[in-house]
This record gives sequence, structure tokens and C-alpha cells, in this order.
Amino acid sequence: MNFTFKQIIAAGGPVLFALAILSVYSIALIWERRTAFKKILTGTDPLLKEVRRLLKSNDAKALVTAAKLCAESKSPAGEIMLRSLSGHGTPAEKREASEKAVEWHASGLQKGLTVLATIGSTSPFVGLFGTVIGVMRAFKDLAAYSGAGPSVVASGIAEALVNTAAGLFVAIPAIAAYNYFVYRANQFVREMDWVTEQIIDKTAAKTYSRIYSDIEP
Repeated sequence: MNFTFKQIIAAGGPVLFALAILSVYSIALIWERRTAFKKILTGTDPLLKEVRRLLKSNDAKALVTAAKLCAESKSPAGEIMLRSLSGHGTPAEKREASEKAVEWHASGLQKGLTVLATIGSTSPFVGLFGTVIGVMRAFKDLAAYSGAGPSVVASGIAEALVNTAAGLFVAIPAIAAYNYFVYRANQFVREMDWVTEQIIDKTAAKTYSRIYSDIEP
């Protein structure tokens, strides 16, 4: 039996409508997070690559150059590394300042991800709920028409399964996007923790103590 799009929508009922709202909200949230990640992470990789190169350099002014690059970048990564490159404060104070900066920007990256994970994990169950209602309705119809054949049940179940399909349709992109965003956020935190630790160890050397006395965070 063939079903038109209108019949499929009607078969889904209120549950399908609820899933449609979740789908629209999920897509909007994914787009907003994508924009936020792009804004925060743009330019991070080239800056990190250059700072790492300078950290390996034996030039006494390499870290001063790194500080200037971070200040000019106007990026979250640059701000975090600049706190480590400051000539003021003990290594412990620099480490604490860097950790707070990393946590602040990481919280910005993780904003809204809990909602995305909730949509991804609950949508299949919402769809299953709609399917159960549809199956119950199908058996009710079978009881109402005692002389009807199996096609009555098959038709009702086929229509009810549209809610299961809709639930998966909403859940799969949401879960995939959530996993991607969490990975990128964790990667950002790991990279910042590593490079700031390297910078602090480098600036802690007595050789660089006078060079960094004038660098502002």
C-alpha cells in the first residue's frame, strides 16, 4: 500500500509534530554552535604552530616575538597564551591565570551542548512512544472490524513506524554534532593546557627573566 506525504504526516499525529519542533530547534542549535566554534577557533591552529616553533628556538627573544603574535591575534588562544607569556607573577600564578582563561573559553564552547545531547538521546524514545500509540490504535481498529484481514493491522503499524523513523532522523544529526563539538572543545583545552605549560616552563628559566619584565598580560 502506498502512502502520500500528507497521509504519513497525519499518521504521525501530535508526536510527529513534537519531533518536528525538536528537529528545527536542534538544527538551529547546531548552526549557532558551529558559528560560535568558528569564531573562537579561527586562527588558532596557525598561531599555535608558530608559537610552538618559537618555543623550540634558542633565540632569547623568541618568546617576546610569541607574545607580540598573541597580542596581535586578538583571539581566545592568543589571550590564553599571553597570560602565560607575561613577565609578572610566579609560575604558579601564571598557571592559575591560564587555567582560568582556558576554563572561561571552554565554557563558551560547551554552551548548549547539554541540550543537544538531550535531544539526541530522547528523540528515539519520543518516536517509539508515537509508534506504541499507533500500534495500539491499529489493534483497536482490528477489534472494531472483526471481519477485516491482516492488512488493517499492517497498515496501522506501517503508519505508526513513521514516528520511529522521525525520532531517528532527529537523533542522529544531534548526536553526531554533539560528539563533534565535544571533541573540538576538548581538543582546544588539551592544546591550550599543553602550550601554556611549555611557555611557563620556558619563561621560568632565569635566562629570560629580564626579557619578559616589560611584557603585559
